[in-house]
Amino acid sequence: MANSAQARKRARQADKRREYNVSLRSKLRTAIKFVRKAIGSGDKEVARNAFNSSVGTVDSIADKGIIHKNKAARYKSRLFAAIKIMS
Repeated sequence: MANSAQARKRARQADKRREYNVSLRSKLRTAIKFVRKAIGSGDKEVARNAFNSSVGTVDSIADKGIIHKNKAARYKSRLFAAIKIMS
């Protein structure tokens, strides 16, 4: 346990930041799941609209440093490729 006032404050700040990061990571996973579900439905137009709405979420979370920018690019690339091969 933290012994000084400074250490106690840093522990509080770390907990608050962790909760915020967890919520953003959850938001990211939900956005990706939304697109995958749309791809699974088989409707290309719905999947494309879901992808377009989730791109901003993925990019903003990458800008905040929750995930690496390359990981965000990889997510977007794989989702777009899955949409592209839909019949």
